[in-house]
Amino acid sequence: MLHIYDHQVRQARLNQSHPTHVNPSWYGDSVAHYEGDTLVIDTVGIKVGPFAMVDWYGTPHTPALHVIERYRLLNYEAAKDGLQRDAKENFRIRRPLQDRDQKYLQLQFTVEDEGAFTAPWTATMTFSRGGADWPEIVCAENIQWYPGKSAEVPRAAKPDF
Repeated sequence: MLHIYDHQVRQARLNQSHPTHVNPSWYGDSVAHYEGDTLVIDTVGIKVGPFAMVDWYGTPHTPALHVIERYRLLNYEAAKDGLQRDAKENFRIRRPLQDRDQKYLQLQFTVEDEGAFTAPWTATMTFSRGGADWPEIVCAENIQWYPGKSAEVPRAAKPDF
């Protein structure tokens, strides 16, 4: 999986098991398989640290964190309730696209962590195809910073070459 920010890449190995000893990392160890038309990704070994978090809100977690994601493509009729809910409840969603010929991606994930939560919790997001190109964030002079705020980037008075 490619992420739009910071050249991040997340890998999920298909049809394999987690190793006996998982070395904790920021994305953890992810293995995947298909259940019919649904891609199921099972992740453990997510690193705990001062900048680690489950979500944008800084929800804490422990080394016991276990996340299961279920990805599937939907047609408009199957996706429209989720699109409308996301547009109402999620500040990042501007408006639901209503292209009846388009496929939509639904992500349902379940988070378990006996060290942080009293019970597993589940959430569902429905995504439509983005209307814009991915922004250029490769060069060091890019002033865009997460989440879209200007960054204080040093600038030369004249180019080096």
